[in-house]
Amino acid sequence: MTALFALATSLLWGLADFGGGVLTRRMPALTVVVASQSVAVVVLGAIVVATGGFAEAGPRLWYAAAAGVVGPVAMLSFYKALALGPMGVVSPLGSLGVAVPVGVGLVLGERPGLLQFAGIGVAVVGIVLAGGPELRGAPVQRQAVLLTLTAAFGFGAVMALIAEASTTVTGLFLALFVQRVTNVAVGGAALYVSVRRGGRALPEDGGMRVVLASLPALAFVGLADVAANGTYSVAAQTGPVTVAAVLANLYPVVTVLAALAVLKERLRAVQAAGAGLALVGTVLLATG
Repeated sequence: MTALFALATSLLWGLADFGGGVLTRRMPALTVVVASQSVAVVVLGAIVVATGGFAEAGPRLWYAAAAGVVGPVAMLSFYKALALGPMGVVSPLGSLGVAVPVGVGLVLGERPGLLQFAGIGVAVVGIVLAGGPELRGAPVQRQAVLLTLTAAFGFGAVMALIAEASTTVTGLFLALFVQRVTNVAVGGAALYVSVRRGGRALPEDGGMRVVLASLPALAFVGLADVAANGTYSVAAQTGPVTVAAVLANLYPVVTVLAALAVLKERLRAVQAAGAGLALVGTVLLATG
C-alpha cells in the first residue's frame, strides 16, 4: 500500500508540475499559484463540509498551516531559480528535497532493509539525472543555487509536515483545506506586493480572458497537487517514511516523460538513464 500511494503521489505531482510549467508560459507564476490553489480551496471546502471534517480540528492543524506557509515560498523560490537558470542545474538540485522526509524517518528510528537502502540510493541518483543535469557550460549564479536549495528544503519540509497533519481521512481533508487556505493567503499577499512594485497579475496578451480560458487547466494543477499531498500522507502513515518519500519524489521523471509525450521535447541520454535508474530503485524499494 505504501508503494502504491507513493507512486500515485509521484504521478500526480509530476503532472501538476508539468501543467504548472506550461501555464507559466502564458501568465505570471504567482497568478498560476494563487488561481490554482483557490480552485482547490473551493473544492476542499465543499468536501470538508460534506464529511463533517471541521469536527476533526485540533493541534495537528498547525502542521498543515506551516506547510501552507512553506509551500508557496518554496514554489516561488523554485520558479525564480528556473528564471535565473540553467534549468539543467536547477531541476536536479530541486529534487534533493527528498532528503528532508527521509532524514526525519531515520531520526524517528526507521531502519530500511538492505535492498531498500540500495533502492533509495539508486532512485535518488535516478531522480537527479532525470532532470538532465548540466555538468558543463556557463557558471551558475550563486543566487540560483541558493534559491534552488531553499526550494528543495521547502518541498521536503512540506512533505514532512503534511504527513503529521492528520491521522484520519476526514482529518486529512481538513488539513489539506487549511494548507490550501494558507497557500492562497501567502501567495495572494506576495502577488499584491508584486503588483504594487510594478509587476503584472494578468498576462500581457489577453489579460483576464486568458486566465478564464485556462481555468480547467488551473483547476487540474491545483487539484492534482492536493490529491498528491493526500496520497503522500496516506503512504507515509501506512509504511516507512523513508520509502514513501523516495517513491513520491519520482515526480521529475513523470514531468520529463509528459514533456516528451505532449510537447515532443527530446529526451537527453542522461535523462533516459535517470528514468531507468529511478525504475530500478522503485523495484528495489517495493520488493525490499
